[in-house]
Amino acid sequence: MRSRFEPDRQLTARMVVTMFLLGLVYVAFVAALIALLKSVALVVVIAGALLIAQFWYSDRIALYAMRGQIVTAEEEPELHGVIDRLCATADMPKPRVAVSHMDLPNAFATGRNADHAVVCVTTGLLRRLETDELEGVLAHELSHVAHRDVAVITIASFLGVIAGLMVRFAFYSQLFGGRNRDQNTAAVIGVVMLVSAAVYAISLLLIRALSRYRELAADRAAAMLTGKPSVLASALTKVSGDMARIPTKDLRTAQAFNAFFFAPALKAGDALQGLLSTHPSLERRIEELGKISAQLGEVAGGEPDTTA
Repeated sequence: MRSRFEPDRQLTARMVVTMFLLGLVYVAFVAALIALLKSVALVVVIAGALLIAQFWYSDRIALYAMRGQIVTAEEEPELHGVIDRLCATADMPKPRVAVSHMDLPNAFATGRNADHAVVCVTTGLLRRLETDELEGVLAHELSHVAHRDVAVITIASFLGVIAGLMVRFAFYSQLFGGRNRDQNTAAVIGVVMLVSAAVYAISLLLIRALSRYRELAADRAAAMLTGKPSVLASALTKVSGDMARIPTKDLRTAQAFNAFFFAPALKAGDALQGLLSTHPSLERRIEELGKISAQLGEVAGGEPDTTA
C-alpha cells in the first residue's frame, strides 16, 4: 500500500543506482578474490548468511545496540498518540514504537519493510522537544519507512563488512598457513589488500552520498506531510545544538548509527564533511526547509498561510 508521504523519484532512482553499482563492485571483488586465493567459497557463504541475518533481524540488532525497548501505548501515551496521528494522516501501517533510555537526543527507524518497522526515540529527545517538534522528527523517521530507504541503507552499509571478512580470512589463512611462503604469496596478499581498500572506498562514497540525499528527502516528506517545515527546522536546530553538550565518549559510542539517526552524533572534519558525512550540513537542511516553508506559504507560528 502506498502511503501519502510525498514520493521522491530521485531518491528511488538513487537507491536503485547505488545498489546496482555496489552489486557490480562486490561481484568484481569476489571474482578477483576467487582468482587470487582459489578458496573463498566458505567466506562468501558466511558473509551471505550474515547479510541475510542483518537484513532479517536489523530491527532487533539496532534496538539491542541502542538499548531500546518496545513500549506500549499505556507506557508512552503521548509518543504513541503522535505516531497514531501521523500514520493515520500518511495512511501507512503503524510501526512498533520503542524508547532508548539515553540522554543523547535522537531518533531512528529500522526494519526491512513497513510491516516490520520500528521507530525508536531516546528519552533525551522526548525531554527536550515540544509535541509539534516531536511530530516533525517522527514524521521524518516514518518517511524513511514509507520510502523503503531504511532497508536499502541497511543492506548497503552491511556490504562493506563482506570485504573486511574476506580479507581477514585471506590474511590469516596465509599467516598461519606455514612459514614457507614465497614472493608470489606475499604479492597475492598485497593485491588482496589493495583491492579491499578500493572496494571499501568506493562503497563508502556511494553509501554516504545516498545517505545524505535520503535525509533531505525525509526532511521534505515530513515537512509536506505536517505542513510545518519551520517546526521541523526548530527541532533540528535544537537537537543539533544539544548534541554538543553530550559527553564525547557517549557520542562516539553512538556514532556507528549515524546513518540511521535523525541528526548525526558526531560530524566528520570540515575537510572531509562534504564527502564522508552521513548527513547534509545543518545549514543545508535548514535552507531546504526554508524553501519548503516559502513554497507552502508558511507564516509565523508554523501554520500554513490560508488567508490568500
